[in-house]
Amino acid sequence: MKLHLARELALERGRRLALSLPTSLAEKVPRDHREADQAFARRRRVVAAVSLTGAGLLGVSLSTRPGSPQFYAATLGVAGVWVVGGVAAGPLHLGWVRGPDRRLRRPVVTPIMTGGYAFAVFYGAALFARRAPVLDEALRDILRFAVEGSTPLVLITTLANGAAEEVFFRGALYAAVGEKSSVVVSTAVYTLATVATRNPALVLAGAIMGTLFALQRRASGGIQAPLLTHLTWATLMLRYLPPLFPATDQISRAPE
Repeated sequence: MKLHLARELALERGRRLALSLPTSLAEKVPRDHREADQAFARRRRVVAAVSLTGAGLLGVSLSTRPGSPQFYAATLGVAGVWVVGGVAAGPLHLGWVRGPDRRLRRPVVTPIMTGGYAFAVFYGAALFARRAPVLDEALRDILRFAVEGSTPLVLITTLANGAAEEVFFRGALYAAVGEKSSVVVSTAVYTLATVATRNPALVLAGAIMGTLFALQRRASGGIQAPLLTHLTWATLMLRYLPPLFPATDQISRAPE
């Protein structure tokens, strides 16, 4: 009885949350992505294997020296694993949204704007994080890869990994979860993959943005919306966050 009541309360909270979300995240467009049992089972096997492999390589990539050839090779390797795994698991879908005229169209403008809004929130949080030693150190540590590396190469690897993550996590993995709890489970796996980096700032960002990307996937039925949001958000973060967290040696060289 208590378990049933707790389940009903959880469902009711979920319904209330859905009602408070913007239309682009709450309204699900029609889709039929059903697969045969054999294809679905195969998708799950591929996703499980690729999840472990990709998470391991992600941890390795961030243990290399910033700006080194090994770093770029490792990060592009991670992107390759996500893309190959996502494509090998089964069909991928771009998704649709309803325009003002209620017609279905590919999502473009709203996802890009969503990426901008997400960046604004993270930028504000970063200003606060500078006062929290754990987060300040974590952000300085991860942003070293942007500051000490080649700007074009860092941008290429960042965008490649962002797109690849959407192909795999909101494409193959989301579909492998099934209809029930797909947002929660896919976000949990995405967050666990970032744990391999051993960076609390990346884990926190993975949980927050993973939830947003999964809601976009649920609403649109495809990867285009979360992919465009991810690329917009990542580009802005890469451009505007490093100046907030200069490297320690840069601080020591600053004029009095």
